[in-house]
Amino acid sequence: MSGIKANLSLQNLYEIDENLWLEETIKLLKSNRLAELDIDNLIEELENLGRRDKAKVASLLEQIIRHLLLLEYRQQEAQYNSGHWKAEIRSFRNQLKRHLTTNLYQYLDKNLSSIYHDALGYVMDKTEGEIDNLPPNCHYTLEQLLDLSYLP
Repeated sequence: MSGIKANLSLQNLYEIDENLWLEETIKLLKSNRLAELDIDNLIEELENLGRRDKAKVASLLEQIIRHLLLLEYRQQEAQYNSGHWKAEIRSFRNQLKRHLTTNLYQYLDKNLSSIYHDALGYVMDKTEGEIDNLPPNCHYTLEQLLDLSYLP
């Protein structure tokens, strides 16, 4: 392995310095030295990467839903906060657009109901039950949630 002691295995390096392990793994992949790869940790890292991507886009979508619900149903604060809520919605949509792939879109579509319920719980806690007409199920389509111009 280039740059590390010959007696230090890639698996040991993973436990000591994950960033250096990643650099060495990339070098091995680029030079097609596949037999030297630390396959178990590589698989773990790829699985973690997939989970992080899903968590990221789900979190951004949840933020969009939270702010749409506040905009639509928190009428007593709308005159003071609607500009902020709209700006937040745009910001989260822009971030989501940059991260979204076909697979992640499908993940969001499949999990929209669960993401909505998480957002709903947040809004209910934030408003301390002041809003009694929040829809129990998601009344937004994924297309609406991603559309930069859509507001309720």
